[in-house]
Amino acid sequence: MTETKIQLQQIMQQSGVAFGTSGARGLVVAMTDEVCAAYTQAFIKTVQQAFTFKTVAIAIDLRPSSRRIAKACSAMAQQLGLEVIFCGEIPTPALALFSQIRGIPGIMVTGSHIPFDRNGLKFYRPDGEISKADESAMVACELQPSAKVDTALPLEDTEAKNHYLQRYKTLLGEGALNGLKLAVYQHSSVGRDLIPELLSDLGAEVICLERSDTFVPIDTEAVSAEDIEKGLNWAQQYQVDAIISTDGDGDRPLISDEKGQWLRGDIVGLLTAKALNISYLAVPVSCNTAIEASGVFEKVLRTRIGSPYVIAAMETLQQSGAHSIAGFEANGGFLLGTAISTLKLASLPTRDAVLPVVCLLGQIKKQHLPLSELVSALPQRYTASDRLQNFATEKSQSLLDKWSKTPEDMLLTLKLSETLGSADTTDGLRVTCQSGSIIHLRPSGNAPELRCYVESDDVATANQLVKNVLTELSHI
Repeated sequence: MTETKIQLQQIMQQSGVAFGTSGARGLVVAMTDEVCAAYTQAFIKTVQQAFTFKTVAIAIDLRPSSRRIAKACSAMAQQLGLEVIFCGEIPTPALALFSQIRGIPGIMVTGSHIPFDRNGLKFYRPDGEISKADESAMVACELQPSAKVDTALPLEDTEAKNHYLQRYKTLLGEGALNGLKLAVYQHSSVGRDLIPELLSDLGAEVICLERSDTFVPIDTEAVSAEDIEKGLNWAQQYQVDAIISTDGDGDRPLISDEKGQWLRGDIVGLLTAKALNISYLAVPVSCNTAIEASGVFEKVLRTRIGSPYVIAAMETLQQSGAHSIAGFEANGGFLLGTAISTLKLASLPTRDAVLPVVCLLGQIKKQHLPLSELVSALPQRYTASDRLQNFATEKSQSLLDKWSKTPEDMLLTLKLSETLGSADTTDGLRVTCQSGSIIHLRPSGNAPELRCYVESDDVATANQLVKNVLTELSHI
C-alpha cells in the first residue's frame, strides 16, 4: 500500500501556524510536536537542495514552551539522519553566526517580542536567513510521517555563545568601554546574562536591573508606558551613560540615552551605520526619513517590512557592484551585508542587537559626547508608533485596500486636518501629508494587530497624532 504524503501547506492550514515577516509563528497550543517536526523536515529538505551537511544547530529563547518545541525539532532532525548541536539559550544572531561559521543550517525556537502564549521558529541556511523563495519551497515540500520518537535534547554546546562574544570583544578591543557606567534591563531576554558579561569584559561598570522569571514581551517598536517610566527613573537613580536591553530573542536592541529616554530603533540603526561608515543601505519603508536627510549614504533602498526583504535589497545592492552594505529595521535590528575588513568584522546578514549596542557605546567613548548629543546632531524628524491589538487582519486589510484607492478618505475617516501629499503602498499604506507629517498603517505579519507609524517634525505632534489615529481606528 502506497503511503500518502502531505505537504507543509496542509499542516499550516490545519494548525494556523504560518510564516510571518520573519519565520513561522503561531499559538503555543497549535505548535504541537507534529507541527514543529513538519516545519523542521520541510526546512532541512529545502536546504539540502543547495547544501551538503550532516549537522544542524538548534537554540532557544526563554519562553516556557521553547524547550519542548526544540526537542520536537531535534527529534525530526535526528530521524532524518542528522547530528544535532544544541546551543542552549542564546540570542538569535548568535545562532545565525554559528551556522555561518560552521557552514550548517540552524533553527531558532523563538516568538521574539510577541506574547508568551505564542511561539515561533526562525530558520537559517549556512549562508544566512531563509528567503521568501525558501519559504515557498518549504510550503510545497512533501513530508514523510514523523516517527514520534521521544528523543532528549543533546547536552548544551557553548561554542555558539563563545563565537558571538568574541566577535564583539575583537571589534572594540580590551578596555574599550572603561569609564562607562551602564544599566542592563534584563527582564526575560535570552541575552540577559550574555550582554552584561560582554560589557563588563569590555571594561564598563554594569548594573543589572529587573530580571524576570515570567516572560516579558518587550516590543522595541512599541515601548510600553511602564517601560518608558522605568527608563527615566533608572537613569535618575543610577546616573548611567545608557540603559541596554533587547527583545525576547536578542535580535532587536532597546537603548536609552543618559537621560533614560529610549531611542527609536531606526535612529539606533542610523547611528550604527554612520559609526561603521556604511555607504549603501537597505531599510523598510517604515523607517525615519532622517536616514536620507542625513546625507551620510551613497544610496538608500526602501523595502517592504521584514528582514527577508531587507536582505534581498542588500543582495541587489551587492549584485550592482556596491560595497560597504548594511540594513536595519525600524525595530533597531541591524543587518551587516558585507564584511568590514578594517574592523575585522565578518558580515552577519540577520537582525542583531549587540552590534548597535557596542557601536553606540563605542561612539560615546570616541567622541566624548553623551548619547543624547549624538542623537540631537541628526536631522530632527521624530517617529511615534503603537498598535491596536486584537484587530483582525482581515479587517485591517479591507480598510487598507479601500484607502489605497482613495487615500484622502483615510485622512477624512481618521478626522485628520491634513492635505494629502503622496501615498506609498510598498507595505500597508504610508501617506505623506503636505505638512510633512507621515501616517503609515500596516497589519502585523505575526499577530492580529494593526500597527501605526507616524513621523513629524516634533515629538509632541508625532505622539499626539499616533494616539488620535489609533483612537479613531478603534471606533471603526
